[in-house]
Amino acid sequence: MKKIISLALCFIMGSIVLAGCSDDSDPFVQKDYTADVSQIEQIIIDVRDREIEVSLSEDEQIHIKYHENSKEYYDISVSEENVLTVTSASNKDWTDYIGTKSSAEARKISLQIPDGLLESLTLSTTNEDITLSELAVSGSMNISSNGGNIAFGKLEVCSALTLSVKNGNISGAVTGGYDDFAIQTEIKKGESNLPESKEDGDKTLKVSANNGDINIEFVK
Repeated sequence: MKKIISLALCFIMGSIVLAGCSDDSDPFVQKDYTADVSQIEQIIIDVRDREIEVSLSEDEQIHIKYHENSKEYYDISVSEENVLTVTSASNKDWTDYIGTKSSAEARKISLQIPDGLLESLTLSTTNEDITLSELAVSGSMNISSNGGNIAFGKLEVCSALTLSVKNGNISGAVTGGYDDFAIQTEIKKGESNLPESKEDGDKTLKVSANNGDINIEFVK
């Protein structure tokens, strides 16, 4: 009797795994979203298990390229305060979490923004990297990844830059001299080239890493 029960359980679990691995009937489709920068002051991207890549726009408009299907998609909205928000949305059954994950291309969000025209930029993801080319905002940036790296070219902010990782590294350069920033650094199980605390500075740089390294240069 025990053998029969065991065989039945194996058959059921095998069927579930196969169902989780088979997603050809619901392929990911590339989508494009464009917004007029004159209507947007802030961008917030808060997603899960998605790589985020930010680069400069060639036409001074905001462009977002992403992939979605009926199970994994995004809620994209613009508030009355001119805040463009992108968040993860899902219509998955528990069996959809079994099997291989979607392709790297399907798990990537590409954001293009005009240089220096946004007031603030907030990016958050899990289990993937965030990369930014050299760019500027007129206010602040807040970037975090739980399970991935943050890497960037030269970033320029007028008020504050906040960077946070868990199980990942932070590396890049910021526009300005060392004396321009008040600095707060928190690090666990890693190395940092920044001081734990520095009070003087017109701008604020807050950096934290748990199980990762911090390496940030100042470039005038």
